[in-house]
Amino acid sequence: MASEPPARRRVVVTGVGAVSACGWGVPALWAGLRSGRTSISAFTRFDHTRHRTHVAGEAPAGPPADFARGRGWPRLSLADRFALFSAREALAQAGLEPPLGERAAGVFFGSSTGGMLESEWYVADLMRPGTRERRGLMASQQINAPGDAVARALGVTGPVQTLSSACASGALALAAALAAVRAGDVEIALAGGADSLCQVTYAGFNALRAVDEVPCRPFRSGRAGMSVGEGAGVLVLEALEHARARGATPLAEVCGAGSSCDASHMTAPLPDGTGAALAIRRALDDAGLPPAAIGFVNAHGTGTPLNDASEFAGLEGALGARAREIPLTATKATVGHLLGSSGALEAVATVLCLREREVHPTPGDGEVDPGIAVRLVTGAPLPAPDARAALSTSLAFGGSNVALVLGRWD
Repeated sequence: MASEPPARRRVVVTGVGAVSACGWGVPALWAGLRSGRTSISAFTRFDHTRHRTHVAGEAPAGPPADFARGRGWPRLSLADRFALFSAREALAQAGLEPPLGERAAGVFFGSSTGGMLESEWYVADLMRPGTRERRGLMASQQINAPGDAVARALGVTGPVQTLSSACASGALALAAALAAVRAGDVEIALAGGADSLCQVTYAGFNALRAVDEVPCRPFRSGRAGMSVGEGAGVLVLEALEHARARGATPLAEVCGAGSSCDASHMTAPLPDGTGAALAIRRALDDAGLPPAAIGFVNAHGTGTPLNDASEFAGLEGALGARAREIPLTATKATVGHLLGSSGALEAVATVLCLREREVHPTPGDGEVDPGIAVRLVTGAPLPAPDARAALSTSLAFGGSNVALVLGRWD
C-alpha cells in the first residue's frame, strides 16, 4: 500500500522591503498608500521634453544617510540599488543577518529592464563627441543584474533565478519562491523585483498611446492610460517551521499562486478576461480556499481602458457576483507601474493591508466607471478587520497572468 504523501509545508512572510515614488523604505510606502494621494508627478530621471507625456513615479534621491551602502555600491545600477536596499530592509525585519550562505537560502527576482538606464547613458556618451567612454555603465545591463547583486551582497549561495515576463515578472518570482520553499529546495527565499525608469520603456509605452498625460486613474471613467514608475519590492519567504524554530514572527502567509497565458495578442488582453480568471482560480485552488474567503483585491489596475475592463471580467469569471462586492484597490495609482517589479511591490502592499487590517485607497479623479462595477476603495483607508485573505493580480503584455493569494497572520 502506497504511503501518504507528506504534508505540504506552509510558507510565511517574515520581512518586507520597498523603494517607490513614496520614498525609500516600507514606512514611506505605507504612509504614501494610506494618504490617498498619488506620488506620480513631474520627474527628472531623464529628459522627457520630446515625449508626449511628462509624469512618472520617480523614487526620490537616496538611500537614507544611515544606510550602509557597502563595497561596490558606486558600481551598482539604480535598479540594483533599489533591489539591495529593499532586500536588506526585508532581512532586518525578518531578524536575519547576512551572509546567508549556510542557511539554504535562494534569490528569486523579476525585472524587465535591469540596467537599461545606465546602458542608455553609455550609448549617449558614445554619440557625444569628446565624451570619455564609461564602460562601467554596462556592468549591470543584463536583466538578471538586480537579483545577482542581492545574492553577491548578502552571500546567498543557493539558487538565484530571474524571471522576465513583462509586468508579471515580480509575481512570477514570488510564485517560484513559494514553490521552492514548499519543496524544501530552500528554507529562506528573498523574492521580489526591481526596475528603474528608462527612456526605452517610457518611449515605448508612449508610442503605444498607453500612457496617461496625468497620473493614472485605474477603474475611473476618464482613465486614459498607465503611469510608469520605478522601485523594488522584496519579501522574505520562509518555511513556517523554520521561522518558528528561530523565533521569528510571521507577517503574513503566502497561501497560493496561479498563472496562465491568454495566448492571444502581444499587447491587448482578452476582453472576456478568461486568462485572468484561470490564473485566479488556479491560485485559489493552490491555496485551498473558495472565492468567499477573499476579503479584498489588490488589482493589477493599470488605468488603461482595455486592461481594467478585462481585469474586471476576469474577476467576475473567477469570483462570480462577489467581484462586485469585494473591496478593491490599485497600488499603481499611488506609485505608478513598476513594470517587472510591480507584482512584488504590490505583494508588499497587500501584506501591509492584511497586517494593518485596512485597505489602502486608490487615488484618482472622477467617478468609478459605471461599466466596471468594482467596489473601488477611494478617499481614505477602508477598515478590513475581517479580511483573512487577499488576492493580488498581475496581468502582463503577451497575456501573461499571475494571481497570488496572501493570508493574514494573527
